[in-house]
Amino acid sequence: MDAVVDQGISNSEIELILGNSKRNFSGITSTMLQVMSYQKDMIPLRVMGKNNLTEPSLAISFWQVVKMCQHPLKNGKLRIFHARRVDEMIQGVLLKYLFRAKIKLVFSSAAQRKRAKFTCWLTSRMDAVIAMCNASASYLENPPNTIIYHGVNTNTYASSVDKQKAWQSLDLLSPVQEKGKRGIAILGRVRKQKGVHLFVQSCIELLKDYPDYTAVIVGGIATKHEKFTQELRDKITQAGLSQRIVFAGEQDFADIPKIFSSLSLVVALSENEGFGLTVLEAMSSGAAVLASEAGAWPEVIRQGVDGYVVPVNDLAAVKEKMALLLSDEDKLTKMGLAGRQRVEEHYSVEREAKELTHFLKTLV
Repeated sequence: MDAVVDQGISNSEIELILGNSKRNFSGITSTMLQVMSYQKDMIPLRVMGKNNLTEPSLAISFWQVVKMCQHPLKNGKLRIFHARRVDEMIQGVLLKYLFRAKIKLVFSSAAQRKRAKFTCWLTSRMDAVIAMCNASASYLENPPNTIIYHGVNTNTYASSVDKQKAWQSLDLLSPVQEKGKRGIAILGRVRKQKGVHLFVQSCIELLKDYPDYTAVIVGGIATKHEKFTQELRDKITQAGLSQRIVFAGEQDFADIPKIFSSLSLVVALSENEGFGLTVLEAMSSGAAVLASEAGAWPEVIRQGVDGYVVPVNDLAAVKEKMALLLSDEDKLTKMGLAGRQRVEEHYSVEREAKELTHFLKTLV
């Protein structure tokens, strides 16, 4: 394996090692894989860990990295280790300072919260820090070296030509449930922090006035959140809307783009987010968006153009803006088109890969 790693890259101006420490699939994993799909054609790279890799040949172990990085590249330049998680920063620090690996450490920071002292110390050991948006940059102890916004694959996340037809053909609800003409949804893990209760309560109060819409909650339910979910189910049943406000459960990751492409409105109401790719995926799929002031969403969404941004945990604001959207199908369509154009121009994953690769090349 070591010979394979070195073959054909000894004269490269740069070589990249990507952290990949988490076994379970997550938003960070999705980001890494999407960017990597373009970045691997721009720069020689390997991935430290085989978790969720669609190209296992790129995988390399921690100990293989230790051995490979005892010396710089033949052109004298250092390899770059890119961490996106705290435990990957730990791995990078061990590689560089314990095993004396000849590498430069880069950390991409998306979190929007005050960091623990240990995390701050790890960050201070990085050779460069990248923030995902202005909001995440503001939580760093020191200004980042650069800001590079996340992107999404605009080929994977694309709008259906006919939203209503796509929604009708979507195999998401049971035959006894009412699909309506259009679908609206909130996607992600079902828990209070994600604002699912705000979405459900707003739908309970509004959908009786808008019979063309069916609402779905797409996402897994952890055991500790079953009570919270059951309380929401009970409220829906009491309102007589069990056929129109539906918990669809966790879906296969490969089916998510098809779901997005069929939706007219996607709602994202988290109390906090790192970046929040859901909104970009929805916009790229031609859906209008209604989001809370979390993550990068206030920086991405143009108020009244692509959708609306509302204060965190503000049920009245959610209901007001959702009613405004559901009452005007033309507005929904225009916002979806505007959002798609905005993503194509500013938030594609290919753009992210190019900006990231260009920045990394400045470090060696």
